[in-house]
Amino acid sequence: HGHAQGFLRALEGRKDVVLVGVSEPDAALRKQYAERFRLEEKIFYPSLDAMLDGAKPEAVAAFSSTFDHPVVVETCAKRKLPVMMEKPLAVSLEHARRIERAAKSSGIPVIVNYETTWYKSHGAIEQLVKQKSLGEIRKIVAMDGHAGPKEIGVGPEFLGWLTDPEKNGAGALFDFGCYGANLMTWLFDNQRPLAVTATTLRIKPENYPRVDDEANILVEYPKAVGIIQGSWNWPFSRKDLEVYGRTGYAIATGGNNVRVRLAGARTEDVRTPEPLPAPMQDPVSYLAAVARGTVKPSGLSSLENNLIVTEILVAARESARTGKRVVLKQRLD
Repeated sequence: HGHAQGFLRALEGRKDVVLVGVSEPDAALRKQYAERFRLEEKIFYPSLDAMLDGAKPEAVAAFSSTFDHPVVVETCAKRKLPVMMEKPLAVSLEHARRIERAAKSSGIPVIVNYETTWYKSHGAIEQLVKQKSLGEIRKIVAMDGHAGPKEIGVGPEFLGWLTDPEKNGAGALFDFGCYGANLMTWLFDNQRPLAVTATTLRIKPENYPRVDDEANILVEYPKAVGIIQGSWNWPFSRKDLEVYGRTGYAIATGGNNVRVRLAGARTEDVRTPEPLPAPMQDPVSYLAAVARGTVKPSGLSSLENNLIVTEILVAARESARTGKRVVLKQRLD
């Protein structure tokens, strides 16, 4: 789907990573990408198995529907190949467990790519939390989304499954709710929440007759609350994060800006975050490092984090369906 374009652009001019194969069953789409990115016809394959056996890659970056993630991981696991997929991990707990089993049984790393993982602003907030500069976290608010996939001109191959409740899991609830769930799980060191309450709306049924386009999720922790606002109705694209501690707060607006107010300060301090350390600056560098064993997956990209993200999203979907608060059950491995 469309996120592949950013990944391919990031590969241009690199010497450390080479694109050796592309799996895509749609011949017209293969031609479109070959022309746009000046890719040789010989690197395109009509199936994943054919690509893996013909190109013999070191690692795989997956841009399929979320529903297809388990099949991609299971296929790569047979060949001991690391996988990075686009967010979110899975459409259901069953699919998430399939991915987990394949990863564990084969020993391959599986990582999930979120745009916000590579934000300098979020790295700065993590440092403030680790240094206890904000005090114990009491509230996290995540605001993510845009005007809607149809409104921003998402391609038909992407829009088709993004607005399919089976292939995407939901609409804006999964598409953008996953960001907040990912960030909260990260800042709470992979702590599973106690309960989830969610509401969804279909504000534009003429555009999205089968899925929600507005989602609000309340995530309960023992001493804190998380508020996730995932929407296809923002007037402008948003990837903003607010973290409120007992003694201070930090607000990230996008990837490069952080406003901070700490105990004793009368006003906010606007800070310019430091660049993230290598290989955390982009998904291509991170995937290469993971594949070559110089970095172990952790934090925002890790499978452990994203299994919890799936639990939150599935609970939110059930809460929105039933109108009830959903208590997360204890996980039994």
